[in-house]
Parts: sequence; structure tokens; C-alpha cells
Amino acid sequence: MIKVDRVSKNFGKVKAVNSISFEVQEQENMILLGTSGCGKTTTLKMINRLIEPTGGDIFINGKNITLEQPEILRRGIGYVLQNNGLFPHYTVAENIAIVPQLLKWDKKKTENRTAELMEKLHLSSDYLHVYPNELSGGQQQRIGLARALVSDPPVLLMDEPFGALDNVTRSNIHKEFKALDELKRKTIIMVTHDVQEAFELADRVCLMDKGEIIQAGTPADLLFKPASEFVEGFLKDQRLQLEFKAIKLTDIWELLPERSKEGDSLALTANTDLWTALESFKFTQSETINIKEQNQIKTVGFEQLMSAFNHYKNQQRYD
Repeated sequence: MIKVDRVSKNFGKVKAVNSISFEVQEQENMILLGTSGCGKTTTLKMINRLIEPTGGDIFINGKNITLEQPEILRRGIGYVLQNNGLFPHYTVAENIAIVPQLLKWDKKKTENRTAELMEKLHLSSDYLHVYPNELSGGQQQRIGLARALVSDPPVLLMDEPFGALDNVTRSNIHKEFKALDELKRKTIIMVTHDVQEAFELADRVCLMDKGEIIQAGTPADLLFKPASEFVEGFLKDQRLQLEFKAIKLTDIWELLPERSKEGDSLALTANTDLWTALESFKFTQSETINIKEQNQIKTVGFEQLMSAFNHYKNQQRYD
């Protein structure tokens, strides 16, 4: 869906982005991760031509983005900012309706789509006629997301979208983000400096430093097959928690006991990450949980999950 081919950006003598290449598959969430000044936001802004590259090519759905007028290109790309980018003098409804107006939607179509998104994002319709400064940070961020999604663009760019939120609000929005069906149909590139956030939300992570890509791969790739000492050091301080988030139950499926039983145990899909599975024991009175993999069910306890996790880690070490 998105191809970045040897793209560079120079600001005077400073190489903000230095000949980087990567691809993002359709309906994949790629996260650009790195510290401030590594070039990740500059890279994101080149994809919707808020910044023009010094060199290289960018393609969306096989088409070079320079062949389209920037304003037309941007109408097919949702864009979410850290500070939500809402216009303070517009109501919530007016903010969401900006792109539909550019696309000349009729009023009823805009209202129906807005109502649909408000419900999906757990926002009351009462908020439609208030102004952004009357909302909490989390509510403002949801409105910013609704505005980016209203025209149902196939591509979504997100620049530190949750960076201004407190930890509790951010955690809640992360859960909504992963569950929202609207986002499962999008090709997403997100920028963050938060390692935990990247590992929780990404299908693949692109770790950048000094304008270059150091390693791109799944969260598990970066943890268990680091390309350099830089990658290893970048993840070192949070490694255990990152491992829990990077490893999915399907990864350790063969290491879990074969037994299964009917009962009141909480049921999780095998695509659930280990962190979520371990946390789920806090919310059930049962000492076991059920894990579903296609037509199979396995019933496991906390210690069995941890044993499979340790076994899996040892396998990765010797592979």
C-alpha cells in the first residue's frame, strides 16, 4: 500500500532523513519509533507532502504521490496530530465535517457518518455542539481520530497521537484503538517515541536514529533478533514487559498443555498477546483461562503460561 524508496530530506546542511526505504502492507500498522530528532515525523510528513523530499520516491497504492496535487492527495489520507489539531472556534460537529465539506457530501450523509463514528468512539452525541476546550484530553483525541476517519480514507498517518495524554487515559485509548473495526481496515503509519506503545500497537516497528532506519521488523524480531547493539540497548531497560507484549499466545501454542475443559474460564483468542493474557487473571475468579486457536481450545493456568513463555525465550536464544 505504501512504499518509501530511498527518500531523503535535507534542511540546509542537516540530513534529517538519509535515503531510507521501507514498505507498509495493506491493513498493516507500521510504527516509526525513535527519540526526538531521529527523522520519524519528517518521514511521516513527506508521505502526505506536508514536507517535500529532497530525493527519492514515495508511492501509495502503486502511484507516485508527486503525480497528484497535494490537497487532493491529503483528502485520501487521514491525519492525526499529537495535540489533536482541532479548530478551537469550530464545534465538534464542524471539526468532523471539514473533509466531507471539501468532498461536497450532502448534510445528511455527513450527519450519519458522524453519528456512526461518535458511537464507535464511545462519545455522546451531546458533544457535537460543544467546542474543543470544553472536552477532556482523551475526548479531544477521539474527536481528532473521528475527523481523520470520517471520509473512510484507506491510509491513516498518526503523529504522536497519544503523547499528550496521561497514562490512564492513554491505556484506555490503546484498548479502544486495538478493538476499533474502522482501524483494522486501514493502512497505518504511526510515529511515537514510546517503546511500550509501539510494541503494544504495531504489526511492525521501524526503529530510526539520526535520519536512518536501524532495523525494521516485528516487535519480536527487534527483541530476539536485534540487528545491532543500538537496537539491543534501546530496548534493554523495558525488555521483560516488551517481551510479554511482543509474544502472542499463538507463538507459544505448541508449548502449552493439550488439556481442555468446559467451564467459566475466560476465553481468549490465540492472537492475544501474552501481557493481556496474564493481566486477564486479575479479572476472573477462575485459576485458568481458555485459549482458542481455530477449532481447538486449551485450558491453562498462570504458571503454565509463564513456563511456556520461558521455554519460548530459550528457543529464540538458541535459534
